[in-house]
Amino acid sequence: MEAYVVQSLETHLFFGRIMKEHALFLEAGFPCKETGWIQRTQKLREAFEVFLEEVVLLSDKRVRRKVLESGEVVTPFTLFAEKKTKELTGISICTRITRQELGLKGKDGMCGSMEIQRKIHAQNQKALKLLRGLISLKEEILEEVRGCRLFTSNYPLFIQHIIREAKLYQSLVLHIERKKMLYIKDLQNLEIFWNRIMMEHALLIRGMLDPTETGLIKTAEDFSKEYACLLEAAKEADLKTLEELTKKTLQETEKYKEFKTAGTKGISDCEIASVILPLLADHVLREANHYIRILKSE
Repeated sequence: MEAYVVQSLETHLFFGRIMKEHALFLEAGFPCKETGWIQRTQKLREAFEVFLEEVVLLSDKRVRRKVLESGEVVTPFTLFAEKKTKELTGISICTRITRQELGLKGKDGMCGSMEIQRKIHAQNQKALKLLRGLISLKEEILEEVRGCRLFTSNYPLFIQHIIREAKLYQSLVLHIERKKMLYIKDLQNLEIFWNRIMMEHALLIRGMLDPTETGLIKTAEDFSKEYACLLEAAKEADLKTLEELTKKTLQETEKYKEFKTAGTKGISDCEIASVILPLLADHVLREANHYIRILKSE
């Protein structure tokens, strides 16, 4: 039950923020005439903000220090990126949550009391309910975009991408609720999943950079090709080859983290020409940090 509490909170700290930002990016991508879609995404964004703040309050001294230090919950850029994105889009962002997360302390004892378990179970059920609504909305948006009935500045690939991430979050919460352990096959599937996500990040970054940023576009293209190869290798891996592949993937992802860190700083400081919101740059950096922790844990 100790693992149930810790895994639940750590999962929500990372993915709860990712989901509220997905809703924000969708909201920011609609033209002003699409008031109905804007209101629907805004409502879900605000619901995830409430949920995440509840999780943060439960997490102090109950999550592992290595998670808080990994840069997957917040980075040194997150608070500024939120303020700048709020300024650029006019969308309200609750920066109080980020300040609370920056003050979180790592686990310092047992935290699996019955009262806490009940609270965690309630949060898990709330997450699943919110996810059903968010996944349904994302799928509806994608269908409308594909049918040329709705315009958004977000690529169809981006919408598919964030649907995949929401469904992974959903599956992880269900997995935790069933109190199952992760096995080698699950870890291999996670590697397949995150290699695809990293590849898509590179493709999306490439497409959102200004055409004059030729060096960065070339680097993004190179990363997309590297992760395409790693993705195929992960699909074919067996017990003998998976460990070596994981080491190679970790090395590549650490290089990718450096690229994303420089990109986040450059976009936040207005030194890189692009249509990438500062918070989106920070968002993909946190996902790389999360993947690095997973690879190191394997």
